[in-house]
Amino acid sequence: MTQPLPDLTPAQRTEVELVARGKQEKSRALRELGQPETPEAAHALLLRLGLWPEARTPYADRLGAALTPVTLEVPDFPDEERLDLTHLATFAIDDEGNRDPDDAVGIEPLEGGLTRLWVHVADVAALVPPDSPLDLEARARGATLYLPDRTIGMLPDALVEKAGLGLSETSPAFSISLDLDADGNADAVDVQLTRVRVTRLTYTEAQARLEAGEEPFATLARLARASRELRESEGALSIDLPEVRVRADEAGAAVTPLPKPEMRAVVQECMTLAGWGAAIYADDHALPLPFATQDAPTRDVRGDSLNAHWARRKTLARTRFQPAPGPHHGMGLDLYAQATSPMRRYLDLVVHQQLRAALTGGEPLGGKEVAARVAQASLNADATRQAERLSRRHHTLRFIAAQPGREWEAVVVDRRGPQATLLIPDLALDLPLSTPAPVGTALKVRLGDVNLPALTVRVRPV
Repeated sequence: MTQPLPDLTPAQRTEVELVARGKQEKSRALRELGQPETPEAAHALLLRLGLWPEARTPYADRLGAALTPVTLEVPDFPDEERLDLTHLATFAIDDEGNRDPDDAVGIEPLEGGLTRLWVHVADVAALVPPDSPLDLEARARGATLYLPDRTIGMLPDALVEKAGLGLSETSPAFSISLDLDADGNADAVDVQLTRVRVTRLTYTEAQARLEAGEEPFATLARLARASRELRESEGALSIDLPEVRVRADEAGAAVTPLPKPEMRAVVQECMTLAGWGAAIYADDHALPLPFATQDAPTRDVRGDSLNAHWARRKTLARTRFQPAPGPHHGMGLDLYAQATSPMRRYLDLVVHQQLRAALTGGEPLGGKEVAARVAQASLNADATRQAERLSRRHHTLRFIAAQPGREWEAVVVDRRGPQATLLIPDLALDLPLSTPAPVGTALKVRLGDVNLPALTVRVRPV
């Protein structure tokens, strides 16, 4: 016999919603209704009563990630001398629909067989000096929050409109240059305040121009390949796992596999080189930064199969940030700093604030001050990343539930005793399954019995 759904008074509903959002540990209302006093139980009850739609995700709220936009006033760019690079072709290459273009690339031929790689980054630090109201707000958030149904910026939308590359005819930029030889070795690195003229492209558009042999795309690809080979010779790990885009609204959710054209890897390599160049410049000038470091892998995993890439990722230690340089083994670099997303990651902004101080004669932060910012921002950014991960899983399960009869291709990527880990490439989703199938086995599975509050789904081999 089906138990009738309870009626909630307004006070009970408020209490249950608070528990579902992780704002209360105990609930008198749930006890009176005979329900377990957990956020998951409260979430399930609100879904059964139709008081929350399936699209509602409580994870950011539970983890304390900010859900309100930043509305602080944004100053104008200061009147200062900048190197004019508007004569060079410069491209901001992003996924379709990107609204915060914060980096762009270009090249400049030099004598002696060298090519100057320019990586231009939105000059956010010109508008957000250390300890300003905008800086304090960004530090408290740690990073921009990207959810499948909305984006909550670390900084105001007005700042993105003012500083984003390619959103105006010309853009102020903070630019990192590396003079590279044909083998990817850097002859010199530098940082400059610049003004650039940026053309925005999608990865698809840039890939088409690369395949047509157009410049600067052909040269950028050649430099990126050489740089990647050089880093791999120094121990850099190649990890290629499926990636998807998850989008959602009240009507439903969609999960779309991300294509991986070569230009995506080219841009990624250019950003890696920019981080290396920024770290070298800071080290040469005894400048504390949030340097990114990573210990050596715990073991050597070879192969190019999906399960090999999965195992290789598991050998990596977590990246640490510290005010003094150290090796980043996963990237095969002796020193490195994340420097290309100051609109989206607070520690990137700190890198820019420090480099800008060195360039303009300002007073950079000391090592202890940088370490304190690392501690605070990392804690807040961790909550943001976890909220993103749980929200993506929630909407991925909505997408699965909407097509219960579908068969999915899966691969056994790991196992512990009788329990295996399956990876479903089209969803970039890993799930447990009790099966004797060895690692590397391809399976077809059906997914059902989705439980949104518990974020679980049952896997059945076909």
